[in-house]
Amino acid sequence: MTTTKQKIESILKERIIVLDGAMGTMIQRVSLTEEDFRGTRFADARAELKGNNDLLSITRPDVIKNIHAQFLEAGSDIIETNTFNATTISQADYGLEDAAYELNVAGAAIAREMADKYSTPEKPRFVAGVLGPTNRTASISPDVNDAGMRNITFDELVTAYSDATRGLIEGGADLILIETVFDTLNAKAAVYAVLEVFDNSGVELPIMLSGTITDASGRTLSGQTAEAFWYSLSHARPLSIGFNCALGAEDLRPHVQTVANVAGVNVSVHPNAGLPNEFGEYDDTPEYMAGVLKSFAEDGLLNIVGGCCGSTPQHIKAIADAVANIKPRTVPDIKPVCSLAGLEPLILNDVTGFVNVGERCNVAGSAKFKNLIAEGNYQSALEIGRVQVENGAQIVDVNMDDAMLDAEKEVVTFLNLIAGEPDIARAPLMIDSSKWNV
Repeated sequence: MTTTKQKIESILKERIIVLDGAMGTMIQRVSLTEEDFRGTRFADARAELKGNNDLLSITRPDVIKNIHAQFLEAGSDIIETNTFNATTISQADYGLEDAAYELNVAGAAIAREMADKYSTPEKPRFVAGVLGPTNRTASISPDVNDAGMRNITFDELVTAYSDATRGLIEGGADLILIETVFDTLNAKAAVYAVLEVFDNSGVELPIMLSGTITDASGRTLSGQTAEAFWYSLSHARPLSIGFNCALGAEDLRPHVQTVANVAGVNVSVHPNAGLPNEFGEYDDTPEYMAGVLKSFAEDGLLNIVGGCCGSTPQHIKAIADAVANIKPRTVPDIKPVCSLAGLEPLILNDVTGFVNVGERCNVAGSAKFKNLIAEGNYQSALEIGRVQVENGAQIVDVNMDDAMLDAEKEVVTFLNLIAGEPDIARAPLMIDSSKWNV
Protein backbone atom coordinates (compact mmCIF):
# COMPACT_ATOMS: atom_id res chain seq x y z
CA MET A 1 0.00 0.00 0.00
CA THR A 2 1.31 3.44 -0.97
CA THR A 3 1.84 5.68 2.04
CA THR A 4 0.94 9.38 2.13
CA LYS A 5 4.64 10.22 2.21
CA GLN A 6 5.23 8.16 -0.93
CA LYS A 7 2.29 9.85 -2.66
CA ILE A 8 3.63 13.31 -1.88
CA GLU A 9 7.18 12.40 -2.92
CA SER A 10 5.87 10.95 -6.17
CA ILE A 11 3.97 14.15 -6.98
CA LEU A 12 6.99 16.28 -6.12
CA LYS A 13 8.99 14.50 -8.80
CA GLU A 14 6.39 15.41 -11.40
CA ARG A 15 5.30 18.95 -10.58
CA ILE A 16 5.49 21.86 -8.17
CA ILE A 17 3.13 21.41 -5.23
CA VAL A 18 0.98 24.38 -4.22
CA LEU A 19 0.39 25.38 -0.59
CA ASP A 20 -2.44 27.61 0.56
CA GLY A 21 -2.34 31.26 1.61
CA ALA A 22 -2.83 33.35 4.73
CA MET A 23 -5.35 32.00 7.23
CA GLY A 24 -5.03 35.12 9.39
CA THR A 25 -5.64 37.47 6.46
CA MET A 26 -8.77 35.58 5.50
CA ILE A 27 -10.10 35.54 9.09
CA GLN A 28 -9.63 39.30 9.29
CA ARG A 29 -11.91 39.68 6.27
CA VAL A 30 -14.77 38.12 8.22
CA SER A 31 -16.56 40.43 10.66
CA LEU A 32 -16.20 38.38 13.81
CA THR A 33 -17.06 39.49 17.32
CA GLU A 34 -15.72 38.61 20.73
CA GLU A 35 -18.66 36.22 21.05
CA ASP A 36 -17.61 34.40 17.86
CA PHE A 37 -14.22 33.67 19.38
CA ARG A 38 -15.67 32.65 22.75
CA GLY A 39 -18.59 30.52 21.65
CA THR A 40 -19.95 28.33 24.44
CA ARG A 41 -16.65 26.50 24.93
CA PHE A 42 -14.73 29.59 26.06
CA ALA A 43 -17.60 31.76 27.30
CA ASP A 44 -16.12 32.06 30.78
CA ALA A 45 -12.55 32.89 29.74
CA ARG A 46 -11.21 35.89 31.67
CA ALA A 47 -9.08 37.44 28.93
CA GLU A 48 -10.31 39.10 25.75
CA LEU A 49 -10.21 36.40 23.07
CA LYS A 50 -10.87 38.30 19.86
CA GLY A 51 -7.87 37.73 17.62
CA ASN A 52 -7.05 34.31 19.07
CA ASN A 53 -7.71 32.73 15.69
CA ASP A 54 -6.99 29.14 16.72
CA LEU A 55 -10.16 29.11 18.85
CA LEU A 56 -12.33 29.43 15.75
CA SER A 57 -11.64 25.79 14.89
CA ILE A 58 -13.93 25.02 17.86
CA THR A 59 -16.20 28.06 18.14
CA ARG A 60 -16.72 28.89 14.42
CA PRO A 61 -15.60 25.83 12.44
CA ASP A 62 -17.80 27.00 9.56
CA VAL A 63 -15.53 30.02 9.07
CA ILE A 64 -12.38 27.89 8.97
CA LYS A 65 -13.98 25.32 6.65
CA ASN A 66 -14.98 28.06 4.23
CA ILE A 67 -11.45 29.49 4.17
CA HIS A 68 -9.97 26.04 3.50
CA ALA A 69 -12.54 25.54 0.74
CA GLN A 70 -11.58 28.80 -0.96
CA PHE A 71 -7.91 27.85 -1.04
CA LEU A 72 -8.68 24.33 -2.24
CA GLU A 73 -10.83 25.73 -5.04
CA ALA A 74 -7.96 28.06 -5.93
CA GLY A 75 -5.70 25.05 -6.51
CA SER A 76 -3.93 24.30 -3.21
CA ASP A 77 -2.53 20.79 -2.95
CA ILE A 78 -1.68 21.25 0.74
CA ILE A 79 -3.76 23.21 3.24
CA GLU A 80 -2.35 24.31 6.58
CA THR A 81 -4.16 23.75 9.85
CA ASN A 82 -5.46 26.71 11.84
CA THR A 83 -3.02 25.96 14.67
CA PHE A 84 -0.29 28.58 14.37
CA ASN A 85 -0.64 29.56 18.05
CA ALA A 86 -2.12 26.31 19.36
CA THR A 87 0.59 25.57 21.90
CA THR A 88 0.36 25.77 25.66
CA ILE A 89 3.00 28.52 25.52
CA SER A 90 1.11 30.83 23.15
CA GLN A 91 -2.31 30.07 24.63
CA ALA A 92 -1.01 30.96 28.10
CA ASP A 93 -1.45 34.64 27.19
CA TYR A 94 -5.18 33.97 27.18
CA GLY A 95 -5.22 31.60 30.12
CA LEU A 96 -6.18 28.76 27.79
CA GLU A 97 -3.19 26.43 28.09
CA ASP A 98 -5.50 23.49 28.82
CA ALA A 99 -7.22 23.94 25.45
CA ALA A 100 -4.07 23.65 23.31
CA TYR A 101 -4.31 19.92 22.61
CA GLU A 102 -7.99 20.23 21.73
CA LEU A 103 -7.25 23.11 19.35
CA ASN A 104 -4.72 21.01 17.45
CA VAL A 105 -7.09 18.07 17.14
CA ALA A 106 -9.91 20.33 15.95
CA GLY A 107 -7.72 22.30 13.55
CA ALA A 108 -6.39 19.16 11.92
CA ALA A 109 -9.81 17.47 11.80
CA ILE A 110 -11.39 20.41 9.97
CA ALA A 111 -8.57 20.55 7.43
CA ARG A 112 -8.76 16.78 7.02
CA GLU A 113 -12.50 16.94 6.29
CA MET A 114 -12.04 19.64 3.67
CA ALA A 115 -9.00 18.03 2.05
CA ASP A 116 -10.88 14.76 1.71
CA LYS A 117 -13.89 16.57 0.26
CA TYR A 118 -11.81 18.13 -2.51
CA SER A 119 -9.43 15.21 -3.19
CA THR A 120 -9.64 13.30 -6.45
CA PRO A 121 -7.45 10.48 -7.76
CA GLU A 122 -5.88 12.96 -10.19
CA LYS A 123 -5.39 15.69 -7.58
CA PRO A 124 -5.13 14.42 -4.02
CA ARG A 125 -5.12 17.03 -1.27
CA PHE A 126 -3.05 16.95 1.90
CA VAL A 127 -3.09 18.49 5.38
CA ALA A 128 -0.03 20.15 6.90
CA GLY A 129 -0.25 20.28 10.68
CA VAL A 130 1.23 23.65 11.62
CA LEU A 131 3.59 24.16 14.54
CA GLY A 132 4.16 27.91 14.90
CA PRO A 133 7.23 29.50 16.51
CA THR A 134 5.46 30.44 19.80
CA ASN A 135 5.78 33.91 21.31
CA ARG A 136 8.99 33.04 23.18
CA THR A 137 12.59 32.71 22.02
CA ALA A 138 15.10 30.31 23.52
CA SER A 139 18.11 32.11 22.03
CA ILE A 140 17.51 35.76 22.88
CA SER A 141 17.08 37.52 26.20
CA PRO A 142 13.87 39.52 26.70
CA ASP A 143 15.81 41.84 29.03
CA VAL A 144 18.33 44.20 27.44
CA ASN A 145 20.07 44.49 30.82
CA ASP A 146 20.56 40.73 31.23
CA ALA A 147 21.85 39.04 28.07
CA GLY A 148 21.92 35.63 29.74
CA MET A 149 18.26 35.63 30.72
CA ARG A 150 15.68 33.45 28.93
CA ASN A 151 11.90 33.33 29.34
CA ILE A 152 11.61 29.79 27.94
CA THR A 153 13.73 26.65 28.10
CA PHE A 154 14.36 23.99 25.51
CA ASP A 155 12.57 21.39 27.65
CA GLU A 156 9.50 23.61 28.04
CA LEU A 157 9.33 24.05 24.28
CA VAL A 158 9.66 20.30 23.75
CA THR A 159 6.75 19.63 26.11
CA ALA A 160 4.54 22.18 24.35
CA TYR A 161 5.42 20.98 20.87
CA SER A 162 4.93 17.34 21.85
CA ASP A 163 1.36 18.00 23.00
CA ALA A 164 0.59 19.92 19.82
CA THR A 165 2.09 17.24 17.58
CA ARG A 166 0.05 14.49 19.19
CA GLY A 167 -3.09 16.58 18.65
CA LEU A 168 -2.27 17.19 14.99
CA ILE A 169 -1.71 13.48 14.41
CA GLU A 170 -4.96 12.58 16.17
CA GLY A 171 -6.83 15.12 14.04
CA GLY A 172 -5.54 13.60 10.81
CA ALA A 173 -2.59 15.66 9.57
CA ASP A 174 -0.53 14.22 6.70
CA LEU A 175 2.58 16.30 7.35
CA ILE A 176 4.06 18.38 10.14
CA LEU A 177 5.00 21.92 9.11
CA ILE A 178 7.38 23.72 11.50
CA GLU A 179 7.08 27.22 10.10
CA THR A 180 7.94 30.89 10.52
CA VAL A 181 11.08 29.87 12.38
CA PHE A 182 12.78 33.00 13.71
CA ASP A 183 14.83 31.15 16.35
CA THR A 184 16.62 27.99 15.27
CA LEU A 185 16.76 26.71 18.86
CA ASN A 186 12.96 26.85 19.04
CA ALA A 187 12.83 24.86 15.82
CA LYS A 188 15.32 22.32 17.14
CA ALA A 189 13.04 21.84 20.15
CA ALA A 190 10.12 21.33 17.77
CA VAL A 191 12.08 18.79 15.73
CA TYR A 192 13.11 16.94 18.90
CA ALA A 193 9.49 16.86 20.07
CA VAL A 194 8.12 15.70 16.73
CA LEU A 195 10.66 12.89 16.32
CA GLU A 196 10.07 11.76 19.91
CA VAL A 197 6.31 11.65 19.30
CA PHE A 198 6.94 9.63 16.14
CA ASP A 199 9.07 7.16 18.10
CA ASN A 200 6.52 6.80 20.89
CA SER A 201 3.43 6.61 18.70
CA GLY A 202 4.71 4.48 15.85
CA VAL A 203 3.36 7.12 13.43
CA GLU A 204 5.85 8.94 11.21
CA LEU A 205 4.85 11.85 8.99
CA PRO A 206 6.94 13.95 6.59
CA ILE A 207 8.36 17.11 8.18
CA MET A 208 8.48 20.47 6.43
CA LEU A 209 10.74 23.22 7.83
CA SER A 210 10.27 26.87 6.95
CA GLY A 211 12.32 29.70 8.42
CA THR A 212 11.78 33.42 8.27
CA ILE A 213 14.39 35.99 7.28
CA THR A 214 13.56 39.01 9.40
CA ASP A 215 15.12 41.87 7.45
CA ALA A 216 17.58 42.94 4.77
CA SER A 217 20.48 41.48 6.78
CA GLY A 218 19.57 38.08 5.34
CA ARG A 219 19.46 36.39 8.73
CA THR A 220 16.88 34.91 11.05
CA LEU A 221 16.04 36.83 14.22
CA SER A 222 18.45 34.62 16.17
CA GLY A 223 21.17 35.65 13.71
CA GLN A 224 21.71 32.68 11.39
CA THR A 225 22.33 32.87 7.67
CA ALA A 226 20.15 30.74 5.39
CA GLU A 227 22.91 28.18 4.88
CA ALA A 228 23.65 27.86 8.61
CA PHE A 229 19.91 27.50 9.26
CA TRP A 230 19.81 24.47 6.95
CA TYR A 231 22.86 22.78 8.48
CA SER A 232 21.44 23.30 11.98
CA LEU A 233 18.23 21.46 11.08
CA SER A 234 19.24 18.98 8.40
CA HIS A 235 19.35 16.18 10.98
CA ALA A 236 15.53 16.20 10.89
CA ARG A 237 15.77 14.69 7.38
CA PRO A 238 12.83 16.89 6.31
CA LEU A 239 10.71 16.56 3.22
CA SER A 240 11.50 20.21 2.52
CA ILE A 241 13.35 23.27 3.71
CA GLY A 242 12.39 26.82 2.86
CA PHE A 243 11.26 30.26 3.95
CA ASN A 244 8.04 32.11 4.60
CA CYS A 245 6.68 35.36 6.06
CA ALA A 246 8.50 38.62 6.94
CA LEU A 247 9.51 39.46 3.36
CA GLY A 248 7.89 39.61 -0.05
CA ALA A 249 8.78 37.13 -2.77
CA GLU A 250 11.46 39.22 -4.49
CA ASP A 251 13.35 39.83 -1.24
CA LEU A 252 13.35 36.12 -0.39
CA ARG A 253 14.99 35.09 -3.66
CA PRO A 254 18.68 35.09 -2.59
CA HIS A 255 17.90 33.05 0.53
CA VAL A 256 15.84 30.52 -1.41
CA GLN A 257 18.71 30.32 -3.92
CA THR A 258 21.14 29.62 -1.07
CA VAL A 259 19.24 26.65 0.35
CA ALA A 260 18.43 25.37 -3.15
CA ASN A 261 22.18 25.13 -3.76
CA VAL A 262 23.09 23.27 -0.56
CA ALA A 263 20.04 21.24 0.52
CA GLY A 264 19.54 17.74 -0.79
CA VAL A 265 15.80 17.95 -0.11
CA ASN A 266 12.84 19.78 -1.63
CA VAL A 267 12.71 23.57 -1.33
CA SER A 268 9.58 25.51 -0.36
CA VAL A 269 8.69 29.18 -0.30
CA HIS A 270 5.50 30.91 0.82
CA PRO A 271 6.26 34.63 1.07
CA ASN A 272 4.12 37.53 2.16
CA ALA A 273 2.24 39.52 -0.45
CA GLY A 274 4.91 42.19 -0.10
CA LEU A 275 5.69 44.24 3.00
CA PRO A 276 2.85 45.76 5.03
CA ASN A 277 2.07 49.38 4.17
CA GLU A 278 1.26 52.16 6.64
CA PHE A 279 -2.22 50.70 7.07
CA GLY A 280 -0.90 47.21 7.79
CA GLU A 281 -2.09 45.90 4.43
CA TYR A 282 -0.16 44.03 1.76
CA ASP A 283 0.17 45.55 -1.69
CA ASP A 284 1.55 42.81 -3.94
CA THR A 285 -1.17 41.84 -6.41
CA PRO A 286 -1.85 38.22 -7.36
CA GLU A 287 -0.39 38.91 -10.80
CA TYR A 288 2.81 40.45 -9.46
CA MET A 289 3.38 37.79 -6.82
CA ALA A 290 2.70 35.00 -9.33
CA GLY A 291 5.12 36.55 -11.80
CA VAL A 292 7.95 36.70 -9.28
CA LEU A 293 7.39 33.14 -8.09
CA LYS A 294 7.14 31.94 -11.67
CA SER A 295 10.65 33.25 -12.22
CA PHE A 296 11.79 31.25 -9.16
CA ALA A 297 10.30 28.14 -10.72
CA GLU A 298 11.76 28.81 -14.16
CA ASP A 299 15.20 29.12 -12.57
CA GLY A 300 14.84 25.71 -10.92
CA LEU A 301 14.49 26.88 -7.32
CA LEU A 302 11.10 25.52 -6.31
CA ASN A 303 9.39 22.29 -5.34
CA ILE A 304 6.64 23.71 -3.09
CA VAL A 305 5.11 27.19 -3.32
CA GLY A 306 2.35 29.18 -1.64
CA GLY A 307 1.67 32.41 0.21
CA CYS A 308 1.88 33.83 3.70
CA CYS A 309 0.56 37.11 5.18
CA GLY A 310 -1.67 39.04 2.80
CA SER A 311 -2.05 36.20 0.31
CA THR A 312 -5.62 35.34 -0.67
CA PRO A 313 -7.24 32.63 -2.79
CA GLN A 314 -6.76 34.96 -5.75
CA HIS A 315 -3.02 35.00 -5.07
CA ILE A 316 -2.91 31.22 -4.77
CA LYS A 317 -4.85 30.69 -8.00
CA ALA A 318 -2.51 33.02 -9.87
CA ILE A 319 0.54 31.26 -8.42
CA ALA A 320 -0.86 27.79 -9.17
CA ASP A 321 -1.59 28.78 -12.77
CA ALA A 322 1.84 30.40 -13.17
CA VAL A 323 3.83 27.32 -12.11
CA ALA A 324 1.50 24.65 -13.50
CA ASN A 325 3.61 23.73 -16.51
CA ILE A 326 7.07 24.32 -15.05
CA LYS A 327 9.18 21.37 -13.96
CA PRO A 328 10.05 21.25 -10.26
CA ARG A 329 13.56 21.81 -9.02
CA THR A 330 15.73 18.71 -9.36
CA VAL A 331 16.82 17.75 -5.86
CA PRO A 332 20.63 17.64 -5.99
CA ASP A 333 22.67 14.71 -4.79
CA ILE A 334 24.77 16.48 -2.16
CA LYS A 335 28.01 14.75 -1.17
CA PRO A 336 27.92 14.22 2.61
CA VAL A 337 30.58 16.22 4.40
CA CYS A 338 30.90 17.54 7.94
CA SER A 339 28.71 20.67 7.89
CA LEU A 340 28.71 22.70 11.09
CA ALA A 341 26.96 25.92 12.00
CA GLY A 342 27.16 28.73 14.45
CA LEU A 343 25.47 31.82 13.11
CA GLU A 344 27.48 31.08 9.97
CA PRO A 345 28.39 27.77 8.32
CA LEU A 346 31.66 25.86 8.57
CA ILE A 347 32.14 23.13 5.99
CA LEU A 348 34.90 20.57 6.50
CA ASN A 349 35.65 19.14 3.06
CA ASP A 350 38.58 18.22 0.83
CA VAL A 351 39.78 21.83 0.57
CA THR A 352 39.17 23.04 4.13
CA GLY A 353 42.62 22.17 5.42
CA PHE A 354 43.64 22.58 9.03
CA VAL A 355 40.80 23.47 11.42
CA ASN A 356 41.68 25.72 14.35
CA VAL A 357 39.75 25.02 17.57
CA GLY A 358 40.04 27.83 20.10
CA GLU A 359 40.47 26.24 23.55
CA ARG A 360 40.87 29.25 25.81
CA CYS A 361 37.22 29.21 26.97
CA ASN A 362 38.17 26.08 28.85
CA VAL A 363 38.73 26.09 32.62
CA ALA A 364 41.18 23.20 32.26
CA GLY A 365 43.20 24.99 29.59
CA SER A 366 43.19 28.58 30.80
CA ALA A 367 43.70 29.65 34.40
CA LYS A 368 42.71 33.18 33.45
CA PHE A 369 39.37 32.01 32.02
CA LYS A 370 38.73 29.79 35.05
CA ASN A 371 39.31 32.68 37.45
CA LEU A 372 37.06 35.01 35.49
CA ILE A 373 34.21 32.47 35.58
CA ALA A 374 34.74 31.86 39.30
CA GLU A 375 34.55 35.62 39.89
CA GLY A 376 31.42 35.96 37.74
CA ASN A 377 33.28 38.29 35.39
CA TYR A 378 31.52 37.03 32.27
CA GLN A 379 32.20 40.05 30.10
CA SER A 380 35.95 39.54 30.36
CA ALA A 381 35.47 35.81 29.84
CA LEU A 382 33.50 36.55 26.65
CA GLU A 383 36.32 38.76 25.45
CA ILE A 384 38.61 35.70 25.49
CA GLY A 385 36.20 33.95 23.15
CA ARG A 386 35.93 36.99 20.90
CA VAL A 387 39.69 37.36 20.56
CA GLN A 388 40.04 33.69 19.64
CA VAL A 389 37.55 34.02 16.77
CA GLU A 390 39.11 37.28 15.60
CA ASN A 391 42.49 35.54 15.54
CA GLY A 392 41.23 32.70 13.39
CA ALA A 393 39.55 30.09 15.60
CA GLN A 394 36.98 28.32 13.43
CA ILE A 395 35.40 26.45 16.36
CA VAL A 396 35.19 27.59 19.99
CA ASP A 397 35.62 24.98 22.70
CA VAL A 398 33.73 25.61 25.97
CA ASN A 399 34.52 23.60 29.11
CA MET A 400 33.43 24.34 32.68
CA ASP A 401 34.47 21.08 34.40
CA ASP A 402 36.16 22.08 37.65
CA ALA A 403 35.51 21.18 41.29
CA MET A 404 35.34 24.88 42.16
CA LEU A 405 32.47 25.54 39.74
CA ASP A 406 28.87 24.50 39.28
CA ALA A 407 29.62 23.33 35.76
CA GLU A 408 26.01 22.75 34.73
CA LYS A 409 24.97 26.25 35.78
CA GLU A 410 28.05 27.95 34.37
CA VAL A 411 27.89 26.33 30.94
CA VAL A 412 24.25 27.42 30.52
CA THR A 413 25.04 30.97 31.62
CA PHE A 414 28.08 31.29 29.38
CA LEU A 415 26.44 29.77 26.30
CA ASN A 416 23.41 32.03 26.72
CA LEU A 417 25.75 35.01 26.84
CA ILE A 418 27.65 33.81 23.76
CA ALA A 419 24.34 33.64 21.87
CA GLY A 420 24.09 37.41 22.28
CA GLU A 421 27.61 38.01 20.95
CA PRO A 422 27.58 37.55 17.15
CA ASP A 423 31.35 38.07 16.93
CA ILE A 424 31.73 34.81 18.86
CA ALA A 425 28.51 32.98 17.99
CA ARG A 426 29.24 33.09 14.27
CA ALA A 427 31.59 30.16 14.92
CA PRO A 428 30.30 26.69 15.84
CA LEU A 429 30.71 25.70 19.47
CA MET A 430 32.32 22.54 20.84
CA ILE A 431 30.68 21.69 24.17
CA ASP A 432 33.39 19.90 26.12
CA SER A 433 32.67 17.94 29.31
CA SER A 434 33.13 14.52 30.86
CA LYS A 435 29.71 14.85 32.57
CA TRP A 436 26.59 14.04 30.57
CA ASN A 437 24.34 16.45 32.50
CA VAL A 438 26.72 19.30 31.62
